[in-house]
Amino acid sequence: MYLKMYKAIKIENVSQIEVTCSTCKACCCRLEVMLISDTGVPVEHIAVDKWGGETMLRLDDGWCSALDRDTYLCTIYENRPWICREFEMGSYDCRSERAVHLIDPV
Repeated sequence: MYLKMYKAIKIENVSQIEVTCSTCKACCCRLEVMLISDTGVPVEHIAVDKWGGETMLRLDDGWCSALDRDTYLCTIYENRPWICREFEMGSYDCRSERAVHLIDPV
């Protein structure tokens, strides 16, 4: 009989501040978002790389072109990419990205 020993994975100390629509700050809108399915993203918000891969267009400031800079809301919410739909507000990934941009203290 073999007994395997597993080492616990250390989880970073990520802020417990509640993330809501009014406190979001859209950090995820700085990430590169690949378009892996057709959700109806308008062509003016799509960038195509030299291999034909499609991503959400990011402007010179690094933010997604579909982000309203005043409200931090998505201007194409009903047609946003699948990855954006799956990136859950307040999730570990969300909080980690907020920490990178110093929005939540770690």
